[in-house]
Amino acid sequence: MQMPSKPSARARLAAVALSLAAAAPALAVEPFTADYQASYMGMQATAKMTLAKAGDERWKYSLDIGGMGAELTQSTVFEVRGDDWRPISSTDSQQGTNGLAAMLVKKKSVTTDYDWDEGVARWSGDVKSDRAGPVKLQDGDLDGMLMNLALVRDVAAGKPLDYRLVEDGRARRQKFEVAGQETVQVGGKSHQATKVVREDGKRRITAWVVEGMPVPARVLQQRNGEDHIDLRLTSVR
Repeated sequence: MQMPSKPSARARLAAVALSLAAAAPALAVEPFTADYQASYMGMQATAKMTLAKAGDERWKYSLDIGGMGAELTQSTVFEVRGDDWRPISSTDSQQGTNGLAAMLVKKKSVTTDYDWDEGVARWSGDVKSDRAGPVKLQDGDLDGMLMNLALVRDVAAGKPLDYRLVEDGRARRQKFEVAGQETVQVGGKSHQATKVVREDGKRRITAWVVEGMPVPARVLQQRNGEDHIDLRLTSVR
């Protein structure tokens, strides 16, 4: 899970997606399906995150958000190289289907190609010419989805939560800070979670990571101090 003059769908989805598998670097990436109850701009929605094999040493992570008069989807294919993951390709799309969302959510579809042989990333589809690339890649670069996977992994391992994100035609640093421990509810049960926060001007993203869970128990995105997107985990399998 773009409205005119708002951050791109990929940026929002990356924020919402603060998720994924691998509790620690020593553990193998494993498939999962996670269901969330969501609130988006005051509208109720549902979200599903999945991780599945996509070939030898490759995986596909997908996020689908719907049920609020709009459909927002994103998927990333990545390659496992030892303890590192690197993006190979990604797609994201959005469209309003009915009601207020049909007026506010602009139809858009973008594809990203991470060409590691040439060492650059390029964007195609509904993108402006100055955001089409190429952008030079560096070892360790991530896209939004892989940043989410690395975030969950690194919280468990106690590593710095500092990443170089390559998407939307640019590269930029993304740094999260640990903000203590809090109790969260998942499926009616209480769990102790590590709270991590990233602030970027008027935007604030908070995620609650529970040890042993392959996805965050909750993700909250705020703008100008007001809740924008709130995802709460209901089940994971």
